[in-house]
Amino acid sequence: MTARRADGKRPVIAWVGWMFFWHGVIEEGFKPRSVPLEAGETLSYEDIVRRCGEEPDMVLYLDRSLPPPLIGLESFPCPTCFYCVDSHIHSWYPAYAQAFDLCAVSLRDHMPRFLGRLGTEQIFWLPPSMKEPEKTPPAPESAKERDLLFVGNVNPETMPGRVRFLAEVKERLPGLVVMQGDYRALFPTARLVLNIAERGDLNFRVVEALGTGSCLVTPEVGHGLTDLFRPGEHLFTYPPGDADALAALVAKLLPDATRRERVARAGHARVVERHSHVARGRDFGRWLLAQPLADLVARRLAARRSIHGEFLRPLYLHWAEVLSGTPLALRYLAAAKARPA
Repeated sequence: MTARRADGKRPVIAWVGWMFFWHGVIEEGFKPRSVPLEAGETLSYEDIVRRCGEEPDMVLYLDRSLPPPLIGLESFPCPTCFYCVDSHIHSWYPAYAQAFDLCAVSLRDHMPRFLGRLGTEQIFWLPPSMKEPEKTPPAPESAKERDLLFVGNVNPETMPGRVRFLAEVKERLPGLVVMQGDYRALFPTARLVLNIAERGDLNFRVVEALGTGSCLVTPEVGHGLTDLFRPGEHLFTYPPGDADALAALVAKLLPDATRRERVARAGHARVVERHSHVARGRDFGRWLLAQPLADLVARRLAARRSIHGEFLRPLYLHWAEVLSGTPLALRYLAAAKARPA
């Protein structure tokens, strides 16, 4: 079954935020329209219609790790959905999610936090995926230039735990190389790619490394990691923050090119088959098709005053205080004072 409106046309999704899994949703019959969103902006329903170019059949906000970008959610006339990625950073996300009709959550172990006005049927696990995994098999051993490679931000102000852990690993494994740049070009140059999850999240680096055909060593973070990928078959895992255990694992793997190549190939195939943006979009689109969207909207609209008072007003007042003296703070203050019709 594919999505169709009563007039036979594709339902329009106002796509606010990141462009994850866009093409997979199209395959399920939806028509996504990009709605630009810049830091420091808030969007009302009228703003979305104007930027979308037409009345949407659904509004989808894909997490940009910004203060609440959508204002007046409780009164939107169409179904709404929040794809939450950074719940390991923003503790206020579960409250914001209660103003939507549906919520997809990237970090599975955080899903209970989103229960409230939303029930289990309105919350969906949507783990990280990769845009266009490499089609070719993993690079041969002869192409590997580095033993152990980490690619990512190492700013000590924003990533202090990561910086400390990398220093510990470097003491034990002098062959560790830390770089910034295009992961697609860099990951295949390493015999082993290192992932770090400073806040215990199942991050996108997992699928990105495997999707380039790299042999990945990643922390055991939970959030469904071992349901998506089997340790020892698709990737290798180490206890989070345990530099000694990581060093012992790397020392065991580096001399065994055959094992590394076998696991890299299996991990790559797994991402190509199940964890591309297209595959994830198909999962998401099918979940949407199974939802009683009209009923969900009617329930939200009937409860819009309590949703505003219990969930949105406290968030608006919080951000008005945090951003005091800015135009954005004034918009939040006005939104807090507004009463849903």
